[in-house]
Amino acid sequence: MTVVEPAVVVVAAEPPLPPARYAGLVTRTLAFAVDVAIVNVVGWFVALIVTLCVSFIGVPDEVAAVLIAIGSIIALCWTVGYFAFFWSTTGQTPGNRLMGIRVIDARTLLPPRPRRAVRRYFCLILAAIPFCIGILWLLVDDRRCGWHDKLARTVVADVTDEPTPIRSDVRPRARRR
Repeated sequence: MTVVEPAVVVVAAEPPLPPARYAGLVTRTLAFAVDVAIVNVVGWFVALIVTLCVSFIGVPDEVAAVLIAIGSIIALCWTVGYFAFFWSTTGQTPGNRLMGIRVIDARTLLPPRPRRAVRRYFCLILAAIPFCIGILWLLVDDRRCGWHDKLARTVVADVTDEPTPIRSDVRPRARRR
């Protein structure tokens, strides 16, 4: 008796297509301005609460100086964490989502890994130091990549044409008459 085992068929997923359009300077600047506003409003609110609490307690000047240093480190971590979190999860910060752009890995075309997102943030600061030449570089690059994009191996795609994902856990509401 002959036993025939079923063949296993492996279907490879199609590689993602490169973006049709890359985001330009104005779109990216407006998205960044929205994100900076969000980061600053949250930071100011937290600083206001902490300042009020410290003023009621009354602390010596030396302790106040240490608290300011700690607050500065926390503010830096908050800012880096904000951008790294959104870039590495969906590729879109709230400002990017508003403007219809997404940060993606140049090779995989997926959102960058957290380490690469952190690298991109610090490279963005380096690109801004020499009179923003590293950022303005995207005006002459064919994929609209600034120095920070090149160093972090990311691109910023225009995703305004992509359909909005449908959430399967939301049921349509019944209409009232």
